[in-house]
Amino acid sequence: MQTRIFNIINSKGCKFTASFLFLACNLQSASAEFLPKAAIDTNEIPEITISGKDQDNTPLPCYKLTEDTYFLYGNIAEIDDKNRGFNGNAGFIVTRDGVVAIDSLGSPLLGRRLLATIRHVTDKPVRYLIITHNHPDHSYGAIAFSKIPGIRIIGHEGTLAYLSSPNFQDSVDFRNTLIKKDMQGFKGIDPDILISGKRYDHQTISLGGKTFDIYNLGQHHSYGDLLVHQKEDRLLWISDLAFNNRSTYMGDGHSVQVLESIDWMRKQFPDIQLMVPGHGSAQTAPFPMVGNTYQYVKRLRDEMKKAVNGNEDLASAVKNSDFTDWHGVRLYDENHKKNANFIYLEQEQEAFSTH
Repeated sequence: MQTRIFNIINSKGCKFTASFLFLACNLQSASAEFLPKAAIDTNEIPEITISGKDQDNTPLPCYKLTEDTYFLYGNIAEIDDKNRGFNGNAGFIVTRDGVVAIDSLGSPLLGRRLLATIRHVTDKPVRYLIITHNHPDHSYGAIAFSKIPGIRIIGHEGTLAYLSSPNFQDSVDFRNTLIKKDMQGFKGIDPDILISGKRYDHQTISLGGKTFDIYNLGQHHSYGDLLVHQKEDRLLWISDLAFNNRSTYMGDGHSVQVLESIDWMRKQFPDIQLMVPGHGSAQTAPFPMVGNTYQYVKRLRDEMKKAVNGNEDLASAVKNSDFTDWHGVRLYDENHKKNANFIYLEQEQEAFSTH
């Protein structure tokens, strides 16, 4: 294993060591890939080709964010036959008593390759897998983890509703069409530990001197969303509460909850050193990705509220919505009109509920 060290200094003068691990066997098609030098405070975006011919034990590119925290920086794109579902982030923390994994990537095959990556770093047992939310790019590799003896899989209680929904079956059918080989052996996994209760309630797990507070963030982005506070390291795994290096997607969530949860997070964790999103690079303070996501959602809510109050029809409001300053941001073209459509309907419902 080769390691390169990159020092990142944040606005408070705190230094992070961002090591990029060139794991053996994972650069078979290096000429077709671009791997950023670092995964903290960068606008460089990975272009990783996942070969359908790679074996289960082929590690994936991996970055070291802290002494014991590792980060898989996924492609920023919709699923296609190039990324094969490696279009979201994941990570893991190695403690003296075992490993805590955060998300499982987008297929059973990628889940197995994530496990191979962990095994390339440590032989300590994987004790926990925390699924931040049910979207396929974060959760469809969980089946690989479920086969580990004694592991505890943690997820939001909304996972159960998702697994019985038409959305789940539609997603599985789509992936079976696009990456059928990678999806072999797939099934939805019921979490062993459900995070429930009121919004912002949390449960705590401790392992090997590390404390993980796992918060229920409601349904801001999916059927149920979690935030993970890696307490001793002052690190937050924020999942898809904020997006970095790409535009957000609102189709399964609630835009009001996005704004409320960001406001809550800012107040709850004023001294956080590092945030790791579900898409894009990790960031140090002042976390511009959070402000960018917040302002995008608020701006679109204001625009669609004005359209509803002005009796502009849905089709016209969506057609006329265009944030030119977001042109060139990854997935803006794919997501913005869908977001406008979704938030228009939200604003319409809100207007009806006040009368």
